[in-house]
Amino acid sequence: MQGGLLFYEKLEVSVAKLNKANLKKTLYYLQRNGLRETWISVRERLTETDRYFFVPCSEAELVRQSDRKWEKPITFSIVVPLYRTPEAYLNRMITSVMQQSYPHWELILADATEDHSVEEVLKQQGFLKEQPTDGETEPVAADPRLHYVHLKENAGIAANTNQALPYAKGEYIGLLDHDDVLTPDALYEMADAIIKAYDRGVKVAFAYSDEDKCDGEETRYYEPNYKEEFNYDLILSNNYICHFLVMESKLLKSLQFRPKFDGAQDYDLVLRCVAEVLTEGGQTAEKRILHIPKVLYHWRCHEASTAANPNSKKYAYDAGMRALQDHADRRYIPATATETRHVGFYRLKYKEVWEARPDVAAVGGRVLSGKKHGKIIGGRMTADGTVFYEGLPKGFGGYLHRAELSQDAEALDLRCIRIRPECREVFEKIVGVPYTEIRRLPKEQPIFNITTLPEGADIRTLSLQLSEALRQRGRLLYLPEYPEEFKPL
Repeated sequence: MQGGLLFYEKLEVSVAKLNKANLKKTLYYLQRNGLRETWISVRERLTETDRYFFVPCSEAELVRQSDRKWEKPITFSIVVPLYRTPEAYLNRMITSVMQQSYPHWELILADATEDHSVEEVLKQQGFLKEQPTDGETEPVAADPRLHYVHLKENAGIAANTNQALPYAKGEYIGLLDHDDVLTPDALYEMADAIIKAYDRGVKVAFAYSDEDKCDGEETRYYEPNYKEEFNYDLILSNNYICHFLVMESKLLKSLQFRPKFDGAQDYDLVLRCVAEVLTEGGQTAEKRILHIPKVLYHWRCHEASTAANPNSKKYAYDAGMRALQDHADRRYIPATATETRHVGFYRLKYKEVWEARPDVAAVGGRVLSGKKHGKIIGGRMTADGTVFYEGLPKGFGGYLHRAELSQDAEALDLRCIRIRPECREVFEKIVGVPYTEIRRLPKEQPIFNITTLPEGADIRTLSLQLSEALRQRGRLLYLPEYPEEFKPL
């Protein structure tokens, strides 16, 4: 009986996933990658049985937040470019800001719609009112924290947003799409985290939260993006930071958005901000990039949105790859930005990793079981030895394709590792044998010759001890495409 119930549960989840948006994504994936890869991806989706339920902040907690007295409050300027925004979405977006439990904010609406249709909707909804000026009338905000600007032309999302930036008076600027929604506690959580960082002596450059997706009517929330603390190499594979993002006003105004990257203008901005922060002081400076591990943003998916329909903005994915290449060129990283089989996910191809990445002390890859269709049993690990993506088949992508993306690692598996020449003395001191390499097919990439270890060596313990020592010398880079090692623990 229990098995039968489990079957119907899985069936129910599978049917729920076969919505119009996912079917479009599947067809697009099929065009790019062929039948076999598509079948693997579909199987992975359909076998996911985890259910996600967004749990909003309680009313009691929101009251507590609203009652808090702030000694030195931060003002957030929320910038929203508008363009032919549907009436219902416009109202909901604005309301989600006005209902914030944190009171110190301003909302700047930059409307690039060719006519006055959006302006009229704002008047009807009570957000704008007419004010006489020199015998004429002009629209003004009903709430002094709201600023409305009707742009002369639609110059694209980057240029439109840039035109709104001079109106921003807050210490931090938050970015919100015109059809998306903030949770009521979003600005409170951002302010609280930034002020606590100040108390630790850290001036936050930008902060980002977790997010999820919702349907057009906000009746279903799904695909939560639970993000990592800042991970440099993961951001070089995908704009995992995305929403909700707030950035120092001075920094954002100096960088601005670049119109030539429209569609991926936010990715380009984040990459350039990351470059600025890293230039300040390497890994120490990364403390200025703050992650709030809580869903504070609902990304609305409807027919025209990129999230729901990959065909709607194909140019965005090309822009993202160009932005990544630009970042590599600006940081003098000799590498080529390439696409992966998943749209919106990229990879930097290094000719020689030690030359390209002087900040990297070691490179690692996946360790698979010895079966023909192996499963991941090692590779990237946490500092306590937990294996990321353990049990996933070789061809599966994992949560948000993370098993296939380059990432910083806390620890790397000794069985598939390459050590920078300057760090090999550390290796020999900890592992107890000279560092020697072998080359693995198909790409003849070098890795440590594990056969030189004495029989019975505790590979997991040695891996963790070595990784801890190497992290003092630089990053540990996990490359999923690196040669796999087929040896069980």
